Amino acid sequence: SYYDYYQPEAYVPRSDTFIEKDSSVNERIDRLRHSATRSLLIRRDVIIVASVSCIYGLGSPEAYNKMLLVLQPGQEYDRELLLRKLVTMQYDRNDIDFYRGSFRVRGDTVDIFPAYEDETAVRLEFFDNEIERISEIDPLRGKVLREMPKVGIFPNSHYVADRETLERAVNDIRLELKERTEELRGLNKLLEEQRLSQRTLYDIEMIQHLGFCSGIENYSRHLDGRAPGTPPATLLDYFPENFVTFIDESHQTVPQLGAMYKGDRSRKQTLVEYGFRLPSALDNRPLKFDEVTERLGQVVYVSATPADYELDKAGGVVVEQVIRPTGLIDPDVEVRPATEQVDDLLDEIRERIERNERVLITSHGGTMRAALCLLMDLPIEKYYYRFDIHNASLCVVQFGKMGGRLLGLNLRKEEHWHFEY
Repeated sequence: SYYDYYQPEAYVPRSDTFIEKDSSVNERIDRLRHSATRSLLIRRDVIIVASVSCIYGLGSPEAYNKMLLVLQPGQEYDRELLLRKLVTMQYDRNDIDFYRGSFRVRGDTVDIFPAYEDETAVRLEFFDNEIERISEIDPLRGKVLREMPKVGIFPNSHYVADRETLERAVNDIRLELKERTEELRGLNKLLEEQRLSQRTLYDIEMIQHLGFCSGIENYSRHLDGRAPGTPPATLLDYFPENFVTFIDESHQTVPQLGAMYKGDRSRKQTLVEYGFRLPSALDNRPLKFDEVTERLGQVVYVSATPADYELDKAGGVVVEQVIRPTGLIDPDVEVRPATEQVDDLLDEIRERIERNERVLITSHGGTMRAALCLLMDLPIEKYYYRFDIHNASLCVVQFGKMGGRLLGLNLRKEEHWHFEY
């Protein structure tokens, strides 16, 4: 989700009130959203943080990737065709105000501000119809940062399609509109028929001339060429097959995933019934719970109070994490070579003594016991407990009370303590 505020369109039959879709897009999250899908398509080392909104339709990754514009120096590309291509990718032409998701033209130079960038833009310099140079620039100052051997520009929207796909989708929308209006006319719902025709024909005109319309996601089934009832493409479809999913607060998140489909369908069913949307709008929906689980591979459920579902799915393999209520973090653990560990330990002890600090040493095994015995000959105030210990924590408390500088613990193996300074 990339909204600061979102009010979906809805109709209240009781009061005959239609609520228009209203939203406020968070520009930063929108940029990160584009950056996330782009990264998933071009690289493998990607971590995505998403809300449960990730199971809503996002547009086909195949269509999104198909609209990728790849350019390189020396390439022949008609400049006018390039500008039309950018408009098809839903970039705005603005020669005065240069912002994310726009492009500007200055003579033989075309500057493009990709939807997924924040601090850099792309400059194309033409000589006739040949791309002479490609540069990465500062969009604010126009300063060239570096030259680029190649660049790929992704669309400014996830709901994009080429002209052939749009024409096919428009034909399918017209066909569905004809069938639905005949059905409404047969039910003597003349108001609903007129309303649906007026709204849909306006959307068709916008798609034909601009390549998009307000609420184009409601026609996603036709744009994707999907059969009725099939699920839409979501963020999950952008991932490779072997991805890992962490579901945080799973005892709350899992039930939310199961409830989102029914809530969305109830609202849209009313819109379809009263002629505000075509029946195909019902297929612009969140995934059903079983559709979500089909798309997930390896899953880690994270919860302080896991529900029965997570426990059953884990099959008894549950990892417990103990977090100190005081908020104290564990000390850093350093793994050092064992060849000079005694000399290294002595250096650490002397450093701590100079700071007026104390040292705790834990070990197990005969070799380390012998090494600790060497420390007994040093002129250091110490307290040494050299027998097998069943309660190491009690020994540490005694050490604190005695006020010694050095404590060595010869632990039994089953205590599982490690070397600490």
